[in-house]
Amino acid sequence: MTIIVLFLVIAAGGIVRSTGSGMGCPDWPKCFNRIVPPTHVSQLPTGYEQHYVEGRAKKNQRFARIVEFFGYPEMADQIRHDKSILQHEEFNAAKTWTEYINRLVGVAAGFCLLFSAVFSLTYLKTKPSIVGWSVLNVFAVAVQAWLGSIVVSTNLMPWIITVHMLLALFIVAISIYTFYSATTLRNKSILVNQRFVFLKLLAFFALLLTVVQVVFGTEVRELIDHLNDQGVARQDWIARVGSPYIVHRTLAYISLGLTVLLFFLVKNKFSSLTLQSKYAWIILLLVGIQMMSGIILARFNVPAAAQTTHLVVASLFFGAQYYLMLLMTKLKR
Repeated sequence: MTIIVLFLVIAAGGIVRSTGSGMGCPDWPKCFNRIVPPTHVSQLPTGYEQHYVEGRAKKNQRFARIVEFFGYPEMADQIRHDKSILQHEEFNAAKTWTEYINRLVGVAAGFCLLFSAVFSLTYLKTKPSIVGWSVLNVFAVAVQAWLGSIVVSTNLMPWIITVHMLLALFIVAISIYTFYSATTLRNKSILVNQRFVFLKLLAFFALLLTVVQVVFGTEVRELIDHLNDQGVARQDWIARVGSPYIVHRTLAYISLGLTVLLFFLVKNKFSSLTLQSKYAWIILLLVGIQMMSGIILARFNVPAAAQTTHLVVASLFFGAQYYLMLLMTKLKR
């Protein structure tokens, strides 16, 4: 259930980005300092614009010190002196509630991860690694929540959004791993009886390529957002993005080829009734949907619905690839 909710969080985040609702709530964790956000401009606090800009400025200064501490002084300097990240956005009820619902789904995911960690204690003696990873995931989602507040305070600074997405995939991967560990502990028949070194390496390489794809895809999206802010016509976005889009598209075709190769190799080694075979079908289906959504984005002027679909399917594809790679593990006698 936690894994499903995590994918819902990613979907909600995709909707927030495609609708431009990321700054629908100018503060965090509340929204306009309310548990339930306003529905009309008349409900806004007096002088809220200056209040939240000042709050974001202070938080950005603290964040800049952290960035500098980890050895990135140029990034820290950009955060300190980029006045655009403190620009105020006019109130829009639809955007506010879109961002608010995104946060509610995030809170639900946090509770799910907390309960997963509590219930993982039943494996303390039989499989302590499940407990360790589950507890780590609670800390990871706490960092993710803090990073979400930084995304707001920096007014959607591009590289922070990329880190935010990668951390989301990391949290998903941990949840999938703990699910896999608990499942195979109860049902050893899921595991294979021989080593499939080449298949597992191929699955790992395909998974790594997907992560690289996510990074380039996020960069493409950031450039598109920049072109939109500059007032460039929607039909010109793809042509103006340049080399990041070309790399992203090229890697997509390589990913498609690897997925098809992996599909046929798995179908050749495993019965159609096995989980390995079923997940081979799943990743083939997902890569097909992903390629189609990418084509729609490129050919039909980047429609918002296709943007969200592209992001959500990419995360589902990552999850299915990772689980298939885990299913290649040899049964220990």
